[in-house]
Amino acid sequence: MVIENASSTTPTTLFTRVKTIASSLKIKHVIVDFAINIKKIAEVDSRRITHSLKVALAIIVVSMIYFVQPFYNGMGESGLWAILTVVLVSEFTVGATLSKGLNRGFATLLAGALGVGAESFASVFGPTLKPIILGFLLFLIVALATFLRFAPSIKRRYDYGVLIFILTFALVSVSGYRVDKILKLAQQRFTTIVLAGAMCVIISICVYPVWAGEELHKLIVNNLEKLASFLEGSF
Repeated sequence: MVIENASSTTPTTLFTRVKTIASSLKIKHVIVDFAINIKKIAEVDSRRITHSLKVALAIIVVSMIYFVQPFYNGMGESGLWAILTVVLVSEFTVGATLSKGLNRGFATLLAGALGVGAESFASVFGPTLKPIILGFLLFLIVALATFLRFAPSIKRRYDYGVLIFILTFALVSVSGYRVDKILKLAQQRFTTIVLAGAMCVIISICVYPVWAGEELHKLIVNNLEKLASFLEGSF
């Protein structure tokens, strides 16, 4: 019986080892392929590496709101909005970063003002009806803003701003129901967003800037070179 058990476990153990080795080789192959793909992406345009480092630098700078105690005392938990702004606003070109920053700034300002107004208006009806009125205003404005995103002119130029408006208005309105000093909350959030957006634009302009016009010029040159190569091969 002992011999039979030994003989039956040996193939199983061998199979397990082979499977483990095969799995490790497969994982190694995946890692190598991933590294090769990353290298190809960097070789196509080395500025992508610079852009990644610029975004990381902006994140570190705005994180000082949390790391440095005086800044944290002034901004509080609203410092998280600065980090969120950097992630959402940072783009490859200076123009795209500036456009997104302005869209976010104006949308936040408008949504914050409407959120404070909605909370103040709902407070007039007393604590019993306040959540009902606030919920109705939230439903109405969010539905209207979402519908406006389907308009071609808004979809083409201001879709990101409308999206930020919906997000900010909903967060300010809902959080304002449980916060006494809603004006201070809205002021802190708007300030952190403006600071983070300005930091993104400054870093994008001052640290190896990438301009959209330059990108268009390079694209046209590459297309003309491809066309010339095709015509030379044809004739």
